[in-house]
This record gives sequence, structure tokens and C-alpha cells, in this order.
Amino acid sequence: MNKRAVVNVPVATVWTSPDSARSLDAGAVSNPVYIKKWLDSLTYETRLALCDENRIQSQALFGQEVLILEEKEGWSHVIVLDQASSKDERGYPGWIPSVQLSEQAVQSTSDSFAIITRKFADLLTEEGDKELQLSYLTSLPVEREDGERLVVRTPSGMKYVKREDVYISTEAVKDRKGNGFDIVKSGEAFLDLPYLWGGMSSYGFDCSGFSYSMCKASGYVIPRDAGDQAKEGMNVPLDQLKAGDLLFFAYEEGKGSIHHVGIYHGDGKMIHSPNTGKTIEIITLEGTYYEKELCVSRRYWQETGDAS
Repeated sequence: MNKRAVVNVPVATVWTSPDSARSLDAGAVSNPVYIKKWLDSLTYETRLALCDENRIQSQALFGQEVLILEEKEGWSHVIVLDQASSKDERGYPGWIPSVQLSEQAVQSTSDSFAIITRKFADLLTEEGDKELQLSYLTSLPVEREDGERLVVRTPSGMKYVKREDVYISTEAVKDRKGNGFDIVKSGEAFLDLPYLWGGMSSYGFDCSGFSYSMCKASGYVIPRDAGDQAKEGMNVPLDQLKAGDLLFFAYEEGKGSIHHVGIYHGDGKMIHSPNTGKTIEIITLEGTYYEKELCVSRRYWQETGDAS
């Protein structure tokens, strides 16, 4: 099939298969989508099952482009094109409910993009009514300026966002590259946010979704998963860490497979999204099992220049 489409809900969850969503996940597979209501309804056990039963792969945001490979009983097998993965050279694979996609990709000759910089921001109608609540880092082509608002192209037509809610970029990601401290500062805005397996939005991040998104907030697009993130970027000796470097942790005291990633905060500390039941936090590494499992660090913010 191989046709392009865009996500037409604020957050589309990318499931492992069409059978992965349970009846209790109805709020996450509908249109309109009810992400907060869905998450609030989950218990620790049903949240944990998203990971332990391999139900979720990732998430994609409103307006994000995907490649549809096939359709099956109301589901679309997709590749999320801007989430690099060793699972598929084209991007991140998985299944999204077809109702959450618009098959006609947004065509734009725009030379600028509005990137949401708040945790959440309203997508408005011309009359100023709230149509959707958009997540952090949602990126939409700018059609024109309209006073304190911007007219943006969306899967549902021309809409508006407030200028104060966005960063205007010449690219779909920030064109001003940040430094390591910028990556850390972006992460601090999400302290105490509950962990979500596969999460890629202000409703919740998993560990690699957090590192991916905070790097992206500073203009760096890195691989989606921790194992892939650990293979790229610049290798940093563990005694030469700087704020914004990514820290990777492996089983068997660092000798086994990588299972976690965090962001070095400075002064022996890490900011990360730990696991189900916990929230984004800053911890001191010394004396923890993380210290024993730390195996490698990568610096992405220096790859295209240090903005400091």
C-alpha cells in the first residue's frame, strides 16, 4: 500500500498489533481520543501490562506523518517516519487505529513551523473556540500570521495557535540548536509526571521517549529506543560527563543488554523517567543500582555544535 497519512488526534498510541488494545483501552483508540481519562482509569497492574505484555510500541502527535503499509479491520500498520529505529530503516513500526489518521497528508509550501513549547496548548477555531488540546512538541506548518495568533495547517484544515505557545522554526524541529543545559531544563518541566510505557507526550513518557523528546526540544532528532540511542551520538567517557549527556544502563551490572536511559543532570545526578508506578525525577547515582548498571554515555548535543 505505502501511502502517507497524518495523525488527526492529539496523541495516537502506536500498538504492537491490532489485538493489543484491551476493552479498557477504548479511550486511547477512539476519535476523539481521551488520553487523560484513559490513563486515569488504569491501575498499576493494567499500566504495567502495557509493557509486560508488549502491547504498546510508541506514540505519535497531531500532524505527525506516517507511512501506511496495510489496513486490517479498522487498523493501519504504519511507520512513524521521524522516529528512527533498528526495527525498520524507514522509521518506527506499529499499528494505529485508522480513525486516528487522515490519509491525505498535509501538503504545505510553508517555510516555517509552529512548535508547541508548553506542556499543553490549545488548537483554536477562527472564532477562538478550543478545538483540541495539543501536546508539547506538536509541530504544524504556519500558513500566515494573524496578530497574536498564527494560522496553521492541520489534518482538519486551517486552525489557530497562540504565538505565545509556540516556537517558530524554519524546520519541523527547532532550528536553533540548544546545548546540554537546555536539554536538562526542558526535562525539568516534566518532573513528577507519571511514567508511561511507550509514552511520547506531555501525558507521559517512557525512559527513551523522555530522552528522545528532550533532545528534540533542543533541535536534535535521535533514535526512538534506548538500545538504538546508545549506538549513535558521540561516545563520552564516564568520567567526562556533562549535563545533557545520555546515560545508558544494562543488566548484569552493565555487561548485559541495555534496559534504561536517563539524562545526566550534572553533579553526579540524573533526570529520568524510571518505570511504571514512578514519576520523572532527579536522583543521585552514587550508591544506587543504576551506578552499578551504568555502561555507556552518548552526547548528541555536541554532534552539530555546542550552543553555549
